[in-house]
This record gives sequence, C-alpha cells and structure tokens, in this order.
Amino acid sequence: MSLAAALPAPPLRRAAGERLAQALLALVALFLLVFLAAPLLSILGQSLQTSDGSFAGSANFIAYARTPALLTSLWHSLWVSALVTAICVPAAFVFAYALTRSSIRGKALARAVTLVPLLAPSLLAAISLIYWFGNQGLLKGWLTALGVAQIYGAPGIVLGELFSTFPHALMILVTALAGADARLYEAADALGASARRKFLTITLPGARYGLISAAMVTFTLVITDFGIPKVIGGDFNVLATDVFKLVIGQQDFQRGAVVALLLLAPAALSFGVDRLVNRRQTAMLSARAVPYRPRPAPLFDALMALYVLLVCGLILALLGMAVFASFASFWPYQLQPSLRHYRLGMVDAEVGSAMLNSLRMAAATAISGTLLVFGGAYLLEKTSGAAALRGALRLLAFLPMAVPGLVLGLGYIFFFNAPGNPLGGLYHSLTLLALCTIVHFYTTGQLTAVTALKGLDPEFEAVSASLKVPFYATFWRVSLPICTPALVDIARYFFINAMTTVSAVVFLYSPETKPAAIAILNLDEAGEMGAAAACAVLIAAVNGLAVLLFMALAALVERRTQAWKRA
Repeated sequence: MSLAAALPAPPLRRAAGERLAQALLALVALFLLVFLAAPLLSILGQSLQTSDGSFAGSANFIAYARTPALLTSLWHSLWVSALVTAICVPAAFVFAYALTRSSIRGKALARAVTLVPLLAPSLLAAISLIYWFGNQGLLKGWLTALGVAQIYGAPGIVLGELFSTFPHALMILVTALAGADARLYEAADALGASARRKFLTITLPGARYGLISAAMVTFTLVITDFGIPKVIGGDFNVLATDVFKLVIGQQDFQRGAVVALLLLAPAALSFGVDRLVNRRQTAMLSARAVPYRPRPAPLFDALMALYVLLVCGLILALLGMAVFASFASFWPYQLQPSLRHYRLGMVDAEVGSAMLNSLRMAAATAISGTLLVFGGAYLLEKTSGAAALRGALRLLAFLPMAVPGLVLGLGYIFFFNAPGNPLGGLYHSLTLLALCTIVHFYTTGQLTAVTALKGLDPEFEAVSASLKVPFYATFWRVSLPICTPALVDIARYFFINAMTTVSAVVFLYSPETKPAAIAILNLDEAGEMGAAAACAVLIAAVNGLAVLLFMALAALVERRTQAWKRA
C-alpha cells in the first residue's frame, strides 16, 4: 500500500484546491481561445465574406482557383518545399550518423556549429547568398559555370531554406539515432551480417519515425517561411509572399484569408501525419539495453569527418559572409572594414530602437511565456477534475504547432483590428507582439514542460493532499525547484525565437514597435543590403550572448536546486 493510500484525505480542502486548479485551467484555456482560436476563426470568416462584409460562400475560393498567378505560387511552394525536404533530411541524417555512429573528434564543436542558424533570422541566409552569388557576388561565376542564370528565385530559396531548416532536422535525427541498443548490432555481427545489411535492417527501421518527423517538420518550415522568399525570391512567388502582397500591398483581405487557409492546410496535414506516426512508434530500447559505442574504423571515420567539416564549413561560410559584408565599406569596390553599415542601421534607419523593441519583446515573451506554459502544464499533469476542459486545453496547447506564423499574424489583424473588439487597443503594441510570439511557439514549451513534469512521481501531490497541503504549495516547494532546469530551457527557447521571428509579427508592428528582424526586411527593400546584414549579425550576436547568459543561469540553477541529484 502506498503512503498516499494510507493517509486520510481531507475532502473540503481537496475540493477547494480542485476548484482553484480548475479555475486556473479555465484561465489558460481562455487565453488560448482568445489569442489562438479566435484569430483562426476570424481568418475563416474573412474567407467567406465579400469586401463589404456580406456572405460570399465559396466565391472567394472559386475566384482563387481561377487566378493562374496564385495557382502558380501554390505549385512553387509545394515543389520547393518537397525539394528542400528531399535534400535536407538525407543530409541531416548523414551528419547525425557521423555524430552518433563514428569515432570522429570534435563532435561537440560540430554540433555547436550546426546550431548557429538558430541564433540568426532566416533572412541572414538569404543576405549571405546574395553576397556570395548575387549580381555583384563574390562567386557569381560559379553559377554561370553550373548553368544557373541567377541566385534570385528558386535556387536562392532552396539554398537559404537548407541553411535555415538543417538544424531542426538534425536535432530530431540525432535523437532518433542516439537511442540504439548495442546488443542488436552484436547479434548481427555474430550472424555474419554485412555493414550494409545492418544499416538496412537495424539502423533505418530504428530511425524511420525520426526520418518521417524530420521530413514533416522541414516541409512545414519551408512552405510557411516568409523571410527567405521575400529577400531572395525575386519574381518567384510562393504562398507566403502572396499573403503579404494581398494583405499589405492590395488590401485584399478576403483573398489573403483564402491563401492563408491554403497555407494552413499543408502544415496541418504534416502535423497530423507526425502525430499519427508518433502514436504508432514503439520503444526501441528496453530496460536491459546496452548503449551503442562506435568502434574506430579509419576509412569510415575519415569520410565522416570530411563530410562534417564540409557541412560546418558551408554553415560558417554563410555566417562569415554576412559578418564580412556588414563591415565592408562599399561592396564590392571598397572592402576595407568600417562601421559605416552599423552607423547607418543603428542611427539613420533607427535599428537601435528596433533592437530595443526586440529585446523588450523577447524578455516579455521569455518571462510571461515560461510562466504561462509551465503553469498550464502543471495544472494539466498534476491536478484532477474537469475532464472535458482538460481535453480541450490539450488540443489548444498542441494546435500552435500546426499553425504557421504568417497565418497566425494575419488572424491577429482580422480579430484585434475588428470594429467593436474590446481588445482592439492591443493592436500595434509590443504587448500583442509578445503574446503572438508566445502563442506561436507555445507547443514546444508545453512539450518541454510536460516531459519534465512526467518525471516527477505522482505521490508528491497525493501525499501533499493527504497532509492538507494545497497544490500551489507543493508546486512552489517541490515541483518548481526540481523542474527549474526545464524552465531555463523554455525561457531560452522563447527568447531566441522572439528575437528572430519575422512571419508571426510582420503584420502587427507599428513604426514605434518595429522589431529588429522586421527592420532587416525594411533595409533590404530600401536597397541597404549592408545595413541589413549588420542588423542580422547584431541579432545573432545578441542571441549568442543570451545563450551564454542562459548557460550561466542553468549552471546556477543546477547548483542551487539540483543538489539532491548528487551523492
């Protein structure tokens, strides 16, 4: 018999605690209804209306289907996303294989290099590619030799998206390949299986769910990205840029809503496939599993090391070109270093105020988002009652993963800018930008918090209730201290993404609340590519510094709250 079952439970105190927990759950659900569900429903409503607000039915969808230019954008988005996925996933798989199944040196450094694209806006890749292969690019002749007319358009989008999505696919595949049972390979060796047969019968089946998840994530990220096609796409239109042109350029909200729904469909389909695959996944490791230790193989290790060096070199080349171009006096004629572009951006283009806006928004997102996500996850996992409310909240918490940022931002326009909305005062404010960013990245924070909370024994709450200790006291004294490392991870994730996001806030800012990532777009449109590169480098530098500060905070938290883990 457990200790919780042996102790008497106080029904009145427990009932009061359950009512409080349910009330807090209802507040979290209300937040997601207002800032997630209502904007999405507003998009659906706009797609079914005419410009004067009357009911249009399917007329807007029929008009879209009869517009060749828009259908061409749909086809462009689909085949470019498929091509990037077909290249990125195998490339990331080989890199993950090198990190987990070879004996090369410097794995930690190589892993750190692959995380660099996460610290900068996706626009940085597009800007660097223009400096490498643009009309005045350093290696423009290489494109001619390869038979490519120019980098602008599909070639630039594909290369930029590969740089941007590679870290996401790699994180999934490293996790998939890391969980290997050495006994399976020992048995295969005993049976005389060749390396090829072991790869096809053990390695690939064990990683197939990771491969499918990586493919779904990559496809979704590419088809919903706005920044790279906007900067380097040229006349090659895709769905994301069509939404921007229809809403901002033509003020055609109805057709913009139709395109947004089309943009939502592939992302929702990918999310559904990924969830289905994850439910069918079976455990590959048992309690008796033996960790896989790669054996030295000189030829194989040399090939893997060469591949890792090549990929890391390409990543650093794109980042390095952005840094170099940001300091070049006048590209490509005067390359001596100067601070001209930084002065131009920080003073003349008011990037300094935009950077302060981004820092305020990122800090608010990190603090508020972490408290909201972890509090909601705790209420879901560690309290009881209100089954229907819990089911609805779980669905709402996972929905943002399937909603592209551009679609969410468009929904915010329709909902918060609607006449008579009492929340209309939030429109164009930094508060709304932070709230939109929290909702956009809510699901990943939720998954992180739930994973940490599931590691805690339910007996903590059961015993606390039996001892007449309210759930919030248990939360403050037990759950929160134990889970503080997860809180640091969630806060870091929110901060970095808030600094680099473009698509979620591109419709929502005003001149006074413009974030730094949007300032890059404005500088690019004004032809100030050097200042745009400088702004992208500054964001990457700020995020790099933030990562170091979060690492220091994590070390402090580990020392102060995780002493129970040490002997």
